[in-house]
Amino acid sequence: MEKDNEKRCWWKKYTTYSIAIIAGLAILGCFIADGLKSIGSGLNSIAYQDQYVTVKGLAEREVMANKVVWPLPYKCVSNDMKQLYNEIERYGETIKAFLNKNGITNEEVIVSAPKVTDRLAQSYAPENIKYRYQADAVITVTSTKVDKVIELMKQQITLLDQGIVVGSEYGYEPRYEFTDLNSIKPEMVEEATRNARAVAQKFADDSDCQLGNIRQATQGQFSISSDETTPQIKNIRVVTTVKYSLN
Repeated sequence: MEKDNEKRCWWKKYTTYSIAIIAGLAILGCFIADGLKSIGSGLNSIAYQDQYVTVKGLAEREVMANKVVWPLPYKCVSNDMKQLYNEIERYGETIKAFLNKNGITNEEVIVSAPKVTDRLAQSYAPENIKYRYQADAVITVTSTKVDKVIELMKQQITLLDQGIVVGSEYGYEPRYEFTDLNSIKPEMVEEATRNARAVAQKFADDSDCQLGNIRQATQGQFSISSDETTPQIKNIRVVTTVKYSLN
């Protein structure tokens, strides 16, 4: 009888211990599962927060040049040096009078010193030279009156009536410039950034994300170009690169 009581007591203790162990393991499993879930959630959160998109935004403007540099090369020939200088001087004065008459001031005109060439002194001179001396000079107009200068370019043929040929030699083409870039820079950068954000927003919508703040942005360089047929019209463009967070 005593042995039966001991056996029942042992069995009761064994059962109690077993239940306690099983319950402890179950509770521990819950803690481990919750811990792994938290770790996984944290990793997912970190990975999600590290997402970003890099986009580019373009802004363009078409503007009229506000400065023109117009070279007018001319030359004359003679066998007499004194006559050559007198002739080149007359040519220069006639061209300046033409410019002044049409609204170009002396402050906008630069007359270069003439370059005189003795053709007989050149090793590659042809045998039959009609005129020994040649004088080359350039009058350069630098003006902000772009429209007026363009109109004068069409009228320079009238100088032929006075025996003066103004050439359009290589290296003496009119040059047009736009010098007021700083006045339109802020607006163009704003437009480019706005366009970049629109692209980023579309990307975020397609990816089922929320577009966050700017993480990094670079303005890029402004470029000014023109077409050969209308060099006075300038195309200005800037591209911004912006990196946005995705939430």
